[in-house]
Amino acid sequence: MAGDEEERTSDQSSQGPPQPEMDSLVPTREDRYRNGAASHSPTTPTSGISQMSHVYYEDPEETTCGWGPFSPACCQFFANPKAILFFLSWLAFTQGMVVNGFVNVVITTIEKRFSLQSSDTGLIASCYDIASVLCLVVVSYLGGTGRKPRWLGCGAIIMGLGSLVFALPHFLTAPYQYQSIGVQSTCSVDTNSTDMCLLDDKLLSNYKYLHMLGQLLHGMGATPLYTLGVTYLDENVKATYSSVYLGVFYGLSLIGPAAGYLMGSQFLGFFTELTSTDITPDHPLWVGAWWVGFLLAAIMSWSVAIPILGYPKSLPGSLRHRMMRESEVHAAANNTKANDPEFGRSLKDLPKSILYLLKNPTFMFLNLAGATEGTLLTGFSTFGPKFLESQFGLSASSASMLMGFVVVPGAGGGAILGGVLVNRLRLKCVGIIRYCLAFSLVGLVGCFVFLLQCNNVPFAGVNTSYMGINKTTSFSLTSTCNADCHCSRDRYDPVCGNDNTVYFSPCHAGCGDLATQSDSKMYANCSCIAPDPFGNLTTAVPGKCTPECAYLQPLFLGVLFIIILSMFLLSIPSLTATLRCVPDTQKSLAVGIQWILVRVLGTIPGPILFGAIIDQTCILWQEKCGEEGSCYQYENAELSKWMLIPAIIYKFLSTMWFALALFSYKPPKSPHSPNDVDSGLADEEVEIKVTTL
Repeated sequence: MAGDEEERTSDQSSQGPPQPEMDSLVPTREDRYRNGAASHSPTTPTSGISQMSHVYYEDPEETTCGWGPFSPACCQFFANPKAILFFLSWLAFTQGMVVNGFVNVVITTIEKRFSLQSSDTGLIASCYDIASVLCLVVVSYLGGTGRKPRWLGCGAIIMGLGSLVFALPHFLTAPYQYQSIGVQSTCSVDTNSTDMCLLDDKLLSNYKYLHMLGQLLHGMGATPLYTLGVTYLDENVKATYSSVYLGVFYGLSLIGPAAGYLMGSQFLGFFTELTSTDITPDHPLWVGAWWVGFLLAAIMSWSVAIPILGYPKSLPGSLRHRMMRESEVHAAANNTKANDPEFGRSLKDLPKSILYLLKNPTFMFLNLAGATEGTLLTGFSTFGPKFLESQFGLSASSASMLMGFVVVPGAGGGAILGGVLVNRLRLKCVGIIRYCLAFSLVGLVGCFVFLLQCNNVPFAGVNTSYMGINKTTSFSLTSTCNADCHCSRDRYDPVCGNDNTVYFSPCHAGCGDLATQSDSKMYANCSCIAPDPFGNLTTAVPGKCTPECAYLQPLFLGVLFIIILSMFLLSIPSLTATLRCVPDTQKSLAVGIQWILVRVLGTIPGPILFGAIIDQTCILWQEKCGEEGSCYQYENAELSKWMLIPAIIYKFLSTMWFALALFSYKPPKSPHSPNDVDSGLADEEVEIKVTTL
């Protein structure tokens, strides 16, 4: 208290005679900000001045950590940018882990468990972005002028609830049942095999609506994180360190999906009922414990909500950072009312504020670039594991683990490195957009990796005929060799014959005997398998045959890593350019508008588009209870082609939008020396006095 009194006395003596201490003369909160901002006018001359003195005011009520009246002194230790960066990064890590990690990992598993198609799971993935679009304008506009940490903490609570709802179908359905490998799957000419359809089987697909609700809650809860969370960090650090903080924040948010892929793949290695079973994770009928990760995510979300809710409206010293910034607003936007500190404090300014942003061409082209990048990113992340499963014959857990190994260094490292590069190279807005354009071209070239493909293993009755019988372009699972076996179409239990051909089930292969040796099963006397020239027994083993193109897998994953790295090397710089080309009063709304456009034009249609495309390449559908379920087999050549075409188109559009953003940007005229990096005054040349009232 004594120190504050001495500082207040010093300030008063330097400004004139003491003023009467009357309540009517105490400046309002707006007056304090306006006085502080006026003391650092951007037109202040710097030539010949080695030191300047500025006075601004901070309200302790707006810079003190606490939960209502409970504001313990020990909590003030966390009232700094590094601490809030930790908690926001924790929340971003959790969000990325569940939404872009666990959800993508379990896509093929819930398709199998709940008889869904790729278009259904694509819609489930898009529900996250649909909820974000519905909430973004309100959250970014009202939250931008309010206490941002409160919005962020409430969002964390809602996000945890969404994870719990997403996992509910596991607890509401009957235990998972599958047709065990055994004699009931073999060819039996004496009895008829009837297709059994249980009532629960018909209702399974309806549980997709709970998954959609969970994703909607995820989207609502995460909306403040990437709008208010970003601007809260940007407002409370120096301009030169903003890209570093945002790089760490986004880097950990992108390491979250990688952790989700790795942990999710491990969870899928356990049977969904957490009991022992007679099939392995490599078997097509295996359903892993997809729900465990969502319970973990709910706990993590709720635990971080408590400290975030206790943060103040702004951190101590944040006003100083805002005063020291040099404007890089697009020249046309620099001459609007949006630069008035009072602009945007009421809803009546919202239409004008949106109109100013829509008239900013650089801002709009950056939005379009983000939308095209978002389309590819959501498409690749949602169906990347499925692509690896089909092309290289991998299990769901193995494919998810490999995607995690690619995403960990590519996405996380690229985001952090992108933020550091902008800081180290001291790039202005023009340099940042050039940087984004260069790495967009790198990603465009890398997309040609989808020309690589594995030929499908022969599948009897699907893409090849039985023993050379009925060589036509149309195939059927029933042939003369298994016509008397009365095989069930519902009982999918693929086996690999010793002729390296896949059969729908042992029954469809005409196998009459089952032998068990050392816990491994083998079917013998298979009438649909042609004997080899040496007269060996016609046998089959459970599972699909492995494609003979393993040498392509490392090459494909290596180029895919380069694509992901290039996409995330430009993600943080692109966001930094967005924040720099709009006025300070519009930053929260600008990020909100950007996320709306990115979602509406990119991340919402992305999974739906890729899901519909992938469904078109299916050559064997599940038939359950007279309805079409999930896909059993894809045509690899068509799958590669239809992944390549949208990848090339969208990466080309992304490159074009970055080029147009570069050509349309006009930097404002600065009164400072061109050598000044931040505000025209080095920090050591400026003396700023803090007075608290």
